[in-house]
Amino acid sequence: MGLLDRLFGRRGRSAARDAGAWRDLGGYTPVFRSGPGELYEKELVRSAVHAFAKACAKLTPSVRGDDALDRALRARPNPWQDTYKFLYRVATIYKMETTAFIVPLLTATDERVCGYYPVLPSSAEAVEHGGELFLRFGFAGGERAALELSKVGVMTSHQYRDALFGDGNGPLRTTLELIDTQAQGIVEGIKASATTRLLVRVSANVRPEDLERERKRFVAENLSTRANGGVVFADNKYDDVKQLHTRPYLVDAAQQRLIEDNVYGYFGVNADILQNRFDEAAWNAFYEGEVEPFATQLSLVLSNMTFPGAGAPAPGGDAPGVVLSDSRLQYATTASRLAFATQMRDRGMLSANEARAMFGLGPVPGGDAYWIRREYADISETVKGDQDG
Repeated sequence: MGLLDRLFGRRGRSAARDAGAWRDLGGYTPVFRSGPGELYEKELVRSAVHAFAKACAKLTPSVRGDDALDRALRARPNPWQDTYKFLYRVATIYKMETTAFIVPLLTATDERVCGYYPVLPSSAEAVEHGGELFLRFGFAGGERAALELSKVGVMTSHQYRDALFGDGNGPLRTTLELIDTQAQGIVEGIKASATTRLLVRVSANVRPEDLERERKRFVAENLSTRANGGVVFADNKYDDVKQLHTRPYLVDAAQQRLIEDNVYGYFGVNADILQNRFDEAAWNAFYEGEVEPFATQLSLVLSNMTFPGAGAPAPGGDAPGVVLSDSRLQYATTASRLAFATQMRDRGMLSANEARAMFGLGPVPGGDAYWIRREYADISETVKGDQDG
């Protein structure tokens, strides 16, 4: 069975062939087109997306209501990717395309969701088939397949005009052109600076072919790598030999910083995040501004496609759903972690083993028990006793 048949099944292939276009309330036909690949080829863009994706890839997924799916999502969401690779790819597609599609894997017996796979189609459009809304995908090899919209996980950012998909990264194109111009200017500047330019004036009138022959001889004897010493010799056939000093234009530091800040601002990162120089405050800001919204949306998307109508379960609840979480304390200072562990441990909200894990220590026997300090009292009982007395 091929990958398309495994992901979409025979019904999806027939829906892709027979379905008709769907329009939203504004008469707009939602269509997704994969963005140009050269965006990811820019060093600064790839670094920014990589910083975001690897942070998202460390999220911890859990599934309530399906133990088998929980084990799969924690280790291997599909036969081709482990959890880190799955989350990393979803996050990368999400940033690069502003739309990421996740297709469920189903068991052969009861068609229960048993895994997830992120697809990157060259196009996608909303179509109707049998009275139901489908997403019809087109792939680079010419294959087409479709799946019910309710069964597809669709993550979006910069969503405005399209009812289903993100608007793409078109606003970044001007900045990319500046990056290209900057890189070309640096290369040409280095070439110009490394080239010795001379103005040589011949004392007599010579034929063009003789002048070209003399130029080649002069270069070979004085300017080639074999001519050592840095000294140019010229006889009386030349009236003048003078070096030309070129001053190549290079982008200054302020302009370069402006270009970098445009990319950083667009992707929600900064130089400290990219170069792993962040502190506790910088990481918390990055987590809350970029990673946490991604985790929230992905939790909702996976929950709704797996448990229709359930939504994402609330923290601490028992409703079925998918939750992605992460401990920001791993980037906190030792003093912050110690204060947190002490307070939570004293109030019975943290076990000894959970506290030890915050410091990279292994579990100990009996460390899963919860304890509470005994000097605490119910204030309502104290007030009642005072009133009775």
